[in-house]
Amino acid sequence: MAQTITNLTILGSTGSIGASTLDVVARHPGRYRVLALTAQRQEDVLFEQCMRFKPRYAVLLEEAAAARLAQKIAAAGLAVQVRCGVEALEFVSSLPEVDAVMAAIVGAAGLRPTLAAARAGKKILLANKETLVMAGRIFMDVVRQHNAILLPIDSEHNAIFQALPHDFCRDHSGNLATSGVSKILLTASGGPFRDTPLSELQQVTAEQACAHPNWVMGRKISVDSATMMNKGLEVIEAHWLFNAPADAIQVVVHPQSVIHSLVQYVDGSVLAQLGNPDMRTPIAHALAYPERIEAGVEPLDLLKVATLNFIAPDFARFPCLALAYQALRAEGTAPAMLNAANEVAVAAFLDKRISFLAIPRVIEDVLAALPVTMVNTLDDVLNADAAARTAAQELIQRTASLSPQSSVLSPLQS
Repeated sequence: MAQTITNLTILGSTGSIGASTLDVVARHPGRYRVLALTAQRQEDVLFEQCMRFKPRYAVLLEEAAAARLAQKIAAAGLAVQVRCGVEALEFVSSLPEVDAVMAAIVGAAGLRPTLAAARAGKKILLANKETLVMAGRIFMDVVRQHNAILLPIDSEHNAIFQALPHDFCRDHSGNLATSGVSKILLTASGGPFRDTPLSELQQVTAEQACAHPNWVMGRKISVDSATMMNKGLEVIEAHWLFNAPADAIQVVVHPQSVIHSLVQYVDGSVLAQLGNPDMRTPIAHALAYPERIEAGVEPLDLLKVATLNFIAPDFARFPCLALAYQALRAEGTAPAMLNAANEVAVAAFLDKRISFLAIPRVIEDVLAALPVTMVNTLDDVLNADAAARTAAQELIQRTASLSPQSSVLSPLQS
């Protein structure tokens, strides 16, 4: 019997998740067909991907980059339609012939196309954590209403998915209390500064923050890992994906990044998913689910690993993790504002406008300054996002006149 071909849209194909997805897809040419590839501005990388995978559509967010890509596509004689903007992202996410959408755009920019895929009832491979952090209730309601299939790509959530009871996530309405699950344990590597003396964090550079010890990731996500905001956002994700209260989600620092997460049951059992730290494993799992396919990942050698360590997270070292729990418990617009303030603060740190230690200060001051309101519509989310971005940018601008030494050491004032 002939193999059924799965048609894919890959949102964020030039990023690390997108590139890993294409690597897995290339290993199974008779099983997957790429219909659309998208990026923000990297037209050179996207052009090379178009040359290799020959999608029907290529989308760039930036108009100038799209124009340059269109010229290259025409010169190469490729039958690829180049489109531009958020509406184009929504279009390729909801094409009738698309079976699955890899949602790998980093940040708030991924929200609208991922929602479009859910409204179209697609199989969604969710790597964009901001969709759930910003608009978890709205997004999960849309997934259920339109019978979309939601599969987590984050290694931690994919591990939890694999360790939960088989039917728990089938209709995205599972309940921990009635499933025999007592706790979800999210593992975290602790990032590059897990053991760095606190006094030395004052001088951390962007290059140091982006040098993750275990994973290869983009710059923004690498900084989030260094602050453990990445883990905080994953706590909020887990809340929506698995219908879990904050008190049932525990973060455990696991330096080896071999156990990707665990599920604790009421009978005392703890189930874990293990593997080498390679995002192709969860990508392949979600692409082929409920089957299994080869991903190009080396099997885990437990004898080589030898030792596994587990440490409680230090909230004094990682205040961003505490802020994420705070936002989750506050509910409403708090998670969206947390995410927005973090995106602005991380961008400022990468641009060398604020210090590493100023990132949580910006977030904390923004959350303290803005009221938390209920979320009933997407506009509620987008308005909160915009307000938090404005507040964070103004806060950072007010520190611009400080000397570098002052900006490193002094708390930011709202």
